[in-house]
Amino acid sequence: MTDSCKSNVDIQRFPVSSEECTFHPWTIKYEQSHILHSKCPKGGDCKDEVCAFCEYSRKIPLPQLPDMVFPKNILILKHVNGCELNFNPLDALMLVSNEPMSLEIACAEEWKESRQDSGYLGRMIKPFDWTFTTEYKGTLNGSWNVETTAERIDMDKLKVKKAILFYHDLTLFEDELHDNGCAVCSVKIVSDNRVMPNEFFILHRYFLRIDGVLIRICDTRIYHDFETNYLLREFTSRQSSIRDLKVPASMLTDPNAVAPHVPLLKSLYEKISFLQPSGEK
Repeated sequence: MTDSCKSNVDIQRFPVSSEECTFHPWTIKYEQSHILHSKCPKGGDCKDEVCAFCEYSRKIPLPQLPDMVFPKNILILKHVNGCELNFNPLDALMLVSNEPMSLEIACAEEWKESRQDSGYLGRMIKPFDWTFTTEYKGTLNGSWNVETTAERIDMDKLKVKKAILFYHDLTLFEDELHDNGCAVCSVKIVSDNRVMPNEFFILHRYFLRIDGVLIRICDTRIYHDFETNYLLREFTSRQSSIRDLKVPASMLTDPNAVAPHVPLLKSLYEKISFLQPSGEK
């Protein structure tokens, strides 16, 4: 059975707008493009074909969107039986709360006083989650069975160096919090072994840093061994005040470095099963 990778652009071009790899029984593809326009290119008169700006404005019930949204950035994994897993910014943003913030730590008087002229306080009083926190775990299409499990992803196994068949890191959205930190939602995938692909690993991460105030990390990890008919999905939510984190300041801007030091708030471990095509074991 022949596996293949293809791109619709020359390999030297940057950034690559799309790439696709097919290795039985999976096809993995990503697409990426420019940020969302700040207004409708048709002046709001979208009828036959709705533009991305109007689609987001109509479907996402928030007073405003992050500074940078990448509406065409999407990671898609499709099984030969029709089951699909994808990660896209629209579904991620639809999980952001439109209710007033409950993040009391962000209202600390000393923090507010130091930022009177930043323009950020105006956003803080708005009745929605201005940090754009999302507990997005990916979008499932097709026939899947989702159940909790005691099985865990073997992270030590993933640390073993192997030839990489497919790797990409996509930003779904980002906000600079008026230069008072950052909120970044991204997804990356790694599939190994150029000779005979046998597994893939996905990390979807929402990372929030409010300077001098808070670190929050929501991670979704997905692992699949091609010898099985299921994926393991692990979700974790971590949060800490920066005052309670006893780490160097330089570490606060590096999600990978700071994550192990941030206390775990909650977790969810799931097995996501799909039907094997007839003739396969």
